[in-house]
Amino acid sequence: MIHTVKPGETLYQISKDYRTQLSAIIRANPSINPNLIYAGQSIVIPGLPSPYTIPYQIEVSINNRWLRLLKNGVIQKQYPIAVGRILHETPVGNYIIINKAPNPGGPFGTMWMSLSKQHYGIHGTNDPSSIGKAVSRGCIRMYNKDVEELASIVPIGTLVSIRP
Repeated sequence: MIHTVKPGETLYQISKDYRTQLSAIIRANPSINPNLIYAGQSIVIPGLPSPYTIPYQIEVSINNRWLRLLKNGVIQKQYPIAVGRILHETPVGNYIIINKAPNPGGPFGTMWMSLSKQHYGIHGTNDPSSIGKAVSRGCIRMYNKDVEELASIVPIGTLVSIRP
């Protein structure tokens, strides 16, 4: 998978976001100076497929509070979601799903899917009444049955586009 460096990012933070050891990223990119990366630079993230080889994509609308599953650009399903509250907004941008964890417990419901942004994910909930509201600490919350269905369909590496 190729990551395009955003302004202000460091190689250390990129390694944290993708939960990939810094040394593995440095080994996968022998021509880069790890102390001097720049916006727009392409960095290989080892161990993750390119999202462009996956037929699925997820689109999230923060304002409309929905998540859409697309396959080859065609909407397959739309789910209601909860999003981040004031001071804990859901981050806008393009990310990928980097891992899945069934039954994470507590407020994360029955499924957790990590995004390639540290501390953020798509997950279930132990409070179904929160769906449709801006109440999370930035994560995307779904009904447990919906997030389980979504996780059973999309593979690791699926592109997640989050828009206002």
